[in-house]
Amino acid sequence: MMTLCLLAACGGEAGTGNNTDELALDIRADYLSMSGCTARMDVTADYGERVYTYTLDLSYQKDGDTTLAVVAPEEVAGVTARLSGEETFLEFDGVSLETGPLDDTGLSPLSAAPALLRCAREGFIAESALETVGESECLKVVCRDPEVQPGTGTEVSLWFDAGTHALKQGEILSDGARIVACIFTQFSMTT
Repeated sequence: MMTLCLLAACGGEAGTGNNTDELALDIRADYLSMSGCTARMDVTADYGERVYTYTLDLSYQKDGDTTLAVVAPEEVAGVTARLSGEETFLEFDGVSLETGPLDDTGLSPLSAAPALLRCAREGFIAESALETVGESECLKVVCRDPEVQPGTGTEVSLWFDAGTHALKQGEILSDGARIVACIFTQFSMTT
């Protein structure tokens, strides 16, 4: 019972009640039990003075590598990153893709999707609420360190389709400023 309470942020600040907490726990269980997923996403990385937008194809394996292939922009389409443990490998003929850190934790555009998936599985759920995104009813989950105030440190917001549990959107904020936004145009889990 204590574990469930911690996962659902019992006594948390802005949860809208048991229904969203139960849905958040159901979604977490799906992401903990999945063996992998594939997705296509539009990623916006904000470095302050410059903003980059990419379309990436993601292939994630729980017990294997994560592969991200750039689909757009056309100039770097085909660049593939393979994340294996703590190492990242870029693969393409002489083309370079800026993947430098967005913040002091080392977060980069290529590590954003794995960070979102890790948060879906392990992040402390500080808030949960139902929202409409486009034409879908979604559960918005906000994950952050329970010891810090909202708007400080790293905060992750995830939007899941309330029916299918597919990840629809994700944002990573650093000290209140959005540094990465991901919109998933396709998402499929394997169990």
